[in-house]
Amino acid sequence: MKSTPVKNEGRRDRKKRETLRRIAETGLKLFMEKGYAGTTLEAIAASSGIARRTFFYYYKSKDEILMATLGGGMVDALRPALLEQSKNQAPLDAVRNCLLQLTSLHETKESIIVDGLLRSTEALRSRKQAIFVEMEQSVFDALCELWPQAKRRAAHRMVAMVSIGAMRVAMEAWRHDGGKKPLAKYLRESFATLESEI
Repeated sequence: MKSTPVKNEGRRDRKKRETLRRIAETGLKLFMEKGYAGTTLEAIAASSGIARRTFFYYYKSKDEILMATLGGGMVDALRPALLEQSKNQAPLDAVRNCLLQLTSLHETKESIIVDGLLRSTEALRSRKQAIFVEMEQSVFDALCELWPQAKRRAAHRMVAMVSIGAMRVAMEAWRHDGGKKPLAKYLRESFATLESEI
């Protein structure tokens, strides 16, 4: 998990970013060693060199640690990146191009490990589904901002749904193959399949 320096970042902000990264990396390592259920917040805090009470300043739960390592940046980046797309293309093409630009945020070895952990319990599987719903809503909101005509809202909702669906299929294939090929390749294939069917 990378810790990207931020321009004009103060010492306190840098320390917070580095601590967030350290806790997430430590948590993921412990999840892999002991399993998600077998890892306690106390163990993560102790291994990260912080007090248990301090842990809650950075993360609210073990679940948040998993989300931080699952390319959570992609969820946050999706709407602004889509709003930068040209309106001189079809909405489906705009979403596809946006997702292709953002694949590097999710294309990490950690995301494959985290995906396995997220499938390990019903509660975590539900959390994973909630991420996709959040992404779908972000796409819909951005499309409505790019093409605000009220008559297009239903079409925007469908584009958001099928686009995130195509991304999910691509991600599953990429993880199934162990990340041997770039995620963008699977994403292009997934959208090509979608477009051939509609």
